[in-house]
Amino acid sequence: MPKTKKQILIITFILFSVIVNAQKCDFTLSGVVVDSTTDEPIANASVYLEGVNKGVVSGIDGTFEIKNICKGDYHLDITHIGCENNQQFVQIHHNTKIRVVMNHYIQMLDGVHLHGHKAENTTQAAQNITSKNIQNNANENLSNLLESLTGVSTLKNGSGIAKPVVHGMYGNRITILNNGIAQSGQQWGNDHSPEIDPLIANNIKVIKGVGALEYQGSSLGSVVLVTPKEINKDPHLHGAANYFVETNGLGSGLNLTLEKGTNGIDWKINGTLKKYGDRKTADYYLNNTGNQEANLALQLRKQFSDSWESKIYASTFNSELGVLRGSHIGNISDLEEALSREVPFYTEDSFSYKLEAPKQEVHHHLLKFLNHYKINDDEFYTFTYAGQINNRKEFDIRRGNRSGIPALSLNMMTHFLEAKHQNKIGENIEFKKGIQYTFTDNTNDSETGVLPLIPDYLSHQLGTFVLLNKRYHRWMYELGFRYNFTYQNVAAISKTTPREIVNHNNVFHNVNVSAGLRYRTLKQLHWAFNIGLASRNPAINELYSNGLHQGVSGIEEGNINLKQENSIKTTFGLEGNVAQKWFFETLLYHQYIKDYIFLNPQNEVRLTIRGAFPVFAYEQTNAQLIGLDLGTTYAFSDALKVGAKYSFLQGDNLSEDIPLINMAANNALLTFDYQLPSGNDFKNTSVGLEYHYVWKQNHLLASQDYAPVPEAYQLLGAKFSTEKHFNKTKLYIYAKANNLLNVAYRDYLNRLRYFADDTGRSVTLGFRVSF
Repeated sequence: MPKTKKQILIITFILFSVIVNAQKCDFTLSGVVVDSTTDEPIANASVYLEGVNKGVVSGIDGTFEIKNICKGDYHLDITHIGCENNQQFVQIHHNTKIRVVMNHYIQMLDGVHLHGHKAENTTQAAQNITSKNIQNNANENLSNLLESLTGVSTLKNGSGIAKPVVHGMYGNRITILNNGIAQSGQQWGNDHSPEIDPLIANNIKVIKGVGALEYQGSSLGSVVLVTPKEINKDPHLHGAANYFVETNGLGSGLNLTLEKGTNGIDWKINGTLKKYGDRKTADYYLNNTGNQEANLALQLRKQFSDSWESKIYASTFNSELGVLRGSHIGNISDLEEALSREVPFYTEDSFSYKLEAPKQEVHHHLLKFLNHYKINDDEFYTFTYAGQINNRKEFDIRRGNRSGIPALSLNMMTHFLEAKHQNKIGENIEFKKGIQYTFTDNTNDSETGVLPLIPDYLSHQLGTFVLLNKRYHRWMYELGFRYNFTYQNVAAISKTTPREIVNHNNVFHNVNVSAGLRYRTLKQLHWAFNIGLASRNPAINELYSNGLHQGVSGIEEGNINLKQENSIKTTFGLEGNVAQKWFFETLLYHQYIKDYIFLNPQNEVRLTIRGAFPVFAYEQTNAQLIGLDLGTTYAFSDALKVGAKYSFLQGDNLSEDIPLINMAANNALLTFDYQLPSGNDFKNTSVGLEYHYVWKQNHLLASQDYAPVPEAYQLLGAKFSTEKHFNKTKLYIYAKANNLLNVAYRDYLNRLRYFADDTGRSVTLGFRVSF
C-alpha cells in the first residue's frame, strides 16, 4: 500500500509538472518595423497579437516587444498611418525576433501609389493600385479602376463596357497580363472590355513605357499587370466576403475568398457575382444597359523542396452586357435625327433588369501551370504553360424572331509555352532571358447566318528576349531586346460576289529595343529616362474587317495593304518627396509612330438590311503623341491630405497635318482626404471629396466626326471608409458617391455619346468581412 501511494504521488507530480510547463507563458516576441523603400525604422506602428489581445506601439527606433506569450501559433497585425496593413503568421516555440517590412507608400490620389517595392528594378514609369483601393471599389470593372491613374482614360461603349487607354494607346496596342499571362481574346473591338475580374487581384500595375519586353504580346504602348496575391502559408483557414449595392442600375455584387496553407497543397479560391439593371442619366433611363457577371478563380501551390515549387492557376470569367437600344437605328433619316436628339429613341420611363438584343455574351477561361526551380537566391528557372479559351457572341435586332441567334460568334483558343532563366553577373548585374511560343486558333460559328466581321485564322508566334539591369552607386541602367516571328494563315471571305474563300499567308518579324537609366539625386528624389523602339503588326481586324460591328453601331472596313507600325517612345520622369509631407511625380513623354493604323470615320451613312449605320475604315498615317502626367499630394498633417493630378495629351496626324481622333481630353482631379481619430470601436476612419474637371476636346476638326464634340464638364464625388476589429474578425465599411450633383454630360471617348448622355448620380455602399 505505501508503495502504491508513492507511485500515485510520483505520477501526480509528473502530470503537474507537464501541465505547468504546458502553460508556461514567458516567451517574448520582439522585432523592428522598417520602411520597404528606405529601410528606415517606422515609429508608432501598432503591433497587435490576435487571440491574446496584446499589443504595443513601436518605438522611435522602430523596435517593439510583447512579453508573456504562451507557446502556440498566432496572427500578427501591424498597422501604421500611410502604410498598407501587414498581417503575418508567427509560431512561438521560444523567444522570437522578427523583422517587419512595411509598404510605406506615397498616396497619390485615391489609393494610387508611387512607391510600393524596395529598389524598383525598372527605369520605366509605373503606378500601382493597391488591394485596399480595389476592394473599396468592388463595383468597378478593370478599366474604370485604372482611370484613377494619371495618363489613363477609358474608351467606353456605354456605362458597362469600357477598355483602358494609356497615353492615347488602347486595344491591340496595350498588353494586359492576367497573372503573368497576356490576355488573349477579341481585344481589337472598341466595345470589347477586358475579360478579367479585378477582385482577383492584390495589385494592379501600369508600366507606361513601350511595354515590358519580357512579355509576349502586340504591345506598342503600355503594359497592365493584374496580379493575384500569393497564397498565405498560414495553416489556418482564412477568407473574406465583400458585398456592395449601388443605386444607379440598382446593382449589387458579392465577392468571396477562402485560402489555406497546408503541408501538402496550399489553396485559394475566389468568386464574384454581379448584377445590374438599366443605368440612368441625370434625366432618363438608358434602356437595355444592364449587365451580369459570374467569375471564379482557383490557385494551388505545392512546395516539393526548397528548390522546386509548382503553381496552378485557373479562372473563368462570364458576362452578359446590354447595349443601348437607342443606338441601333432602322433608316438613314432616323439615324440623322438620333445624332441630334436630346433623348435617344426607344427610351422608356421605367427600370428593368431584362437584357435583350442588342447585347453581348462573353466567356473567358484561363489555365496556367508554372514550375519554379531555384538554384540559389540569385539564380532560378521558370517553366510555364497557359491555355485560354475565349467565346464571344453579339446579338443584333433581327427580323423573323431571329434576335436570339448571334450576329457575331467567335471562338478563340490559345496555347502558350515559356522558359525563363534569371541570374546575377557579379553583385550588381541582373540578367534575364527567355523564349516563348504562342499558338492561336480563331474561328467563326456558322450559326449566325451572317458574313463574319473578321475571318478564321491560325497564328504561330515565336519570341525571345534578353534583359540586363545594373546598379552602380546611385545609378541604375537597363537594357532590353526582344525578337518575335509571326506566321498567320487566314481564310477570308471575298468582299465581292460571288463569295469565295481567299487564303492569306502572312509573315512578320518584330524587333523591340528598350534602354533607360535612373538616378537618385537625393535620398527622396529620383529621375528616370527611358527610350523604346517597338513595332506592331497590323491586326486581323485591321486587315480584313468587313461588315457591321453591332457593338459600336458602325460598319468597319479593313485594308489588306496595311503595313507594320514602327514606333519610338521616350519618357522622362521625376518623383520624390519633401520632408515626408509633399509628394510629387512628373512624367513627360513623346511617341512617334510611322504608319499608325486608326479607324477613320468616312463621312458616310450606309443603309443595310440590318439598319442604317455610319461607316469607318482602317487607314494609316504618320502620327505623333505628346503628353504630360502630373500628380502631387501635400500632407498638412497625418490626418489631412490634399492631392491633385493633371493629364495632358495631344495627338497629331503628321501626314495630313490634322489632329488624331480618339485622343482623351485633358483632365484634372482634386482630392481632399481626412482621417478621423481612432475610437474604441472603429479605426482607420476616413472621409474624402473629389472634384474632376474634363476639358472640351478642342484639338479636333468638325469634319472628323459625325457629331459635335461634347462640351467640358465637371463632376463632384465623395467617399468614406472605416473598420472595426472583433478579435480575429475585421469588418470594413465603405461608401462612395459619383456625380453628386447629377450633372448631364457626354464624354468624348464614350462611343454612345452620339445617342445619349453619360450616367448620372450613383451611390455605392459596401461591407467587407475578413477572418
